[in-house]
Amino acid sequence: MSWSKLKQQLESFLCPALIGTVEYRSTSYRYLPGKVGQCYLTVDKKNILNMMDAATPIRWYETEQEIKNDPNIQVSISDEEIEAVRRSGMGSIPEERLQVIARSRKRSEHAKLLMLAQSELSKSSFVATATRFLAASIDQSLESHDILLNIFALVDRRVGKKRLLNMRQMMKQKHPSVQYFYELRLDYRIAVCP
Repeated sequence: MSWSKLKQQLESFLCPALIGTVEYRSTSYRYLPGKVGQCYLTVDKKNILNMMDAATPIRWYETEQEIKNDPNIQVSISDEEIEAVRRSGMGSIPEERLQVIARSRKRSEHAKLLMLAQSELSKSSFVATATRFLAASIDQSLESHDILLNIFALVDRRVGKKRLLNMRQMMKQKHPSVQYFYELRLDYRIAVCP
């Protein structure tokens, strides 16, 4: 599929309030056949999602430790996870430490997943991911670990106000770029979006 056709299809799914605010852009190198063009997202004509650009306002993690220590990422733990820690410690872990250990384990797992998603984004093809988004359901895109699929889904007109508000807790565990587009969509949800 050509870039212009793909861009047209992606923009047809944009929330009406975000039309003109969020844009899909591409650079290409016509005379350099070995050089792949770059695709990126802009918000109000500012380059927002392009990992190759050092001026991007979104934080990119370099280590799992940065993710574990980031206060903006919150992980919730369930009673089952606390019970699993209790069983693994064979009852020798004090009650006040169970929650701390369970949260630390969950943050480690989450950090690994987030680093994996971030590294996949740097290697992925924007065009291939956009084509996957167009073929998948909105639920699959929202639940995916792929950062770009999450972003495409968040700016999609098929995601309504109620669903956006119900995703608040889930968004606290996502990459800062996904959180950025979530907040952007929340700011514009009162407008024309369903």
